[in-house]
Amino acid sequence: MTQRADRHALRGTTSRCTLAALLFAAGLGAAHADTIRFWTPEEQPERLAKTQEVADAFKEATGHTVEVIPVTETELGTRAAAAYAAGDLPDVIYLTLQYVLPWAEDGILDVETNDELVDELGRDTFAPAALGMADFDGLTAAVPSDGWTQMIVYRKDLFDEAGLAAPTTYDAVLAAIGKLHNPPDMYGFVAATKVDENFMSQVLEHVFLANGVTPVDSDGFKPLDEKKTTEVLEFYKALADASPPGDLYWAQSRELYFAGKAAMIIWSPFILDELAGLRDAAPVTITDDPTTGELAEKTGIVTRFAGPSNPDGAAWGDVRYLGVTADANTDVAMEFVKYAMSEGYEATLSMAPEGKFPVRRGDAENPTKYVEAWRALPVGVDRKAPLTDLYAPETIDEIVGGLDSAARWGVKEGQLALASKMINSQEINRAVRRYLDGEQDAAATVAEMNDALSKI
Repeated sequence: MTQRADRHALRGTTSRCTLAALLFAAGLGAAHADTIRFWTPEEQPERLAKTQEVADAFKEATGHTVEVIPVTETELGTRAAAAYAAGDLPDVIYLTLQYVLPWAEDGILDVETNDELVDELGRDTFAPAALGMADFDGLTAAVPSDGWTQMIVYRKDLFDEAGLAAPTTYDAVLAAIGKLHNPPDMYGFVAATKVDENFMSQVLEHVFLANGVTPVDSDGFKPLDEKKTTEVLEFYKALADASPPGDLYWAQSRELYFAGKAAMIIWSPFILDELAGLRDAAPVTITDDPTTGELAEKTGIVTRFAGPSNPDGAAWGDVRYLGVTADANTDVAMEFVKYAMSEGYEATLSMAPEGKFPVRRGDAENPTKYVEAWRALPVGVDRKAPLTDLYAPETIDEIVGGLDSAARWGVKEGQLALASKMINSQEINRAVRRYLDGEQDAAATVAEMNDALSKI
């Protein structure tokens, strides 16, 4: 724990005691109403409206006002740093995973208060991986709010007809390609190969994680293991060879899968409503009816898969958090976070259920309360339906369960910021693409990546 974090924790505790004493002396007690500020990067009008609904309901329940302030996600880091320097942070921030540990280290987050909130809400009601990603010296630096896991989306009907196992391992994926790849009618996979697209970075990180390969340890850069990384490269080459030619990213993978011409793709869960024919801008073309739910019925989902050097496998996850800050009106901020994660939680998840999975599963009285509520929330754009009407129960369980063990480079090592810089540099993408194009062998590719990453 840094001295700065300790000072802010002490300041927060002192302010709570002082506030309580003043209220008691004034005879105001619980009748006193305050205004707190809440930053959110959820700028879309419909999501802001939902957030305001939660704020309004909180005011009705407690008398306290929450000023909802949208902040562009790409500006969140610089805005928070400036506000911290000025001693003018908002009371609560809805933040992405990449900021949790750096902000805990810098003293922007009131780590002790957020850890206390997790305890009061019930630590065992949260997905373990979501808590683990926010671990800071044994404390949970921010309160997990919602998240999603990347998925292998596959044609379960074709797998079943061919007697294939679900694509939960490298070997199972390769076996399915061997049986189902029949271009141009059916491609075994649609790999991400466009090097300047973040989509390729995201997919590659998932594939590397599946085989237990990481470029960081607790000390910083860690050279990629040549044997394990060669296994990753050979596997990804097989995926690329089973894909159409060209620079491929999310658009082509979705288009080909929706046309019934791809056996497997890797995508985020934001495809779930589109896959069910609920969005006109992304029509399903497997039949003449772009609103058909037929493809969704034929689809299976895998969130965790394993390479030969990592039998336990991995899921790639993204989690969002609620963080009480060092400058907060701590008592009211805590009250708001608890409300948002209980009475207001269903409204929060309803903003985009296909991409906001409940990382808090339930409460002490009903351990699956929020998962059950989430299952029934309608998804879609031009048409709406609950996920339970679109996908089989085991598919829904797989989608939610992925967050129990989701991972990212650098989280457990305390090097998320460095790992993010490595990913964003796209050095891995470029080296992998040269390997895919036959310009260099695996050993040279591993050496190139290690050299480039060591300089970041």
